[in-house]
Amino acid sequence: MNSKVILLVEDNPDDEELTLMALKKNNILNEVVVARDGVEALEFLFGEGPESFVQRRVMPTIILLDLKLPKVDGLEVLKRIRGDARTCMLPVVILTSSREESDLLESYSLGCNSYVRKPVDFAQFVEATRQLGLYWLLLNEGPPLKS
Repeated sequence: MNSKVILLVEDNPDDEELTLMALKKNNILNEVVVARDGVEALEFLFGEGPESFVQRRVMPTIILLDLKLPKVDGLEVLKRIRGDARTCMLPVVILTSSREESDLLESYSLGCNSYVRKPVDFAQFVEATRQLGLYWLLLNEGPPLKS
């Protein structure tokens, strides 16, 4: 099993399924942990539950973060990620359907590494996912992470 874990934070079941299908179609076989709201994402990163990083000792290599999430929105999740020494350097790609300029500006001001609008067309979505996987999982060399 590839040790490069992907944390997908997505509340829409259809978008979750499309993302997982696109990863599989592109032979990106990394473990994908899905958090379906901001609270689940924060619990994975900072909590004490059996599926948390704290217990598993496996920090995600990349976080694919939707913005419009229930309970805690994506911008707040990003703020908390950047505010903690253990996660502040994790690559965070905003993967959203939001076309609001304020979301784009706020995401970058809070330190996202990339902002990708979800293509509506499945073939385009598969290609965008392929490129994300190639870059963030194969080409990019991230900083050593603190545990």
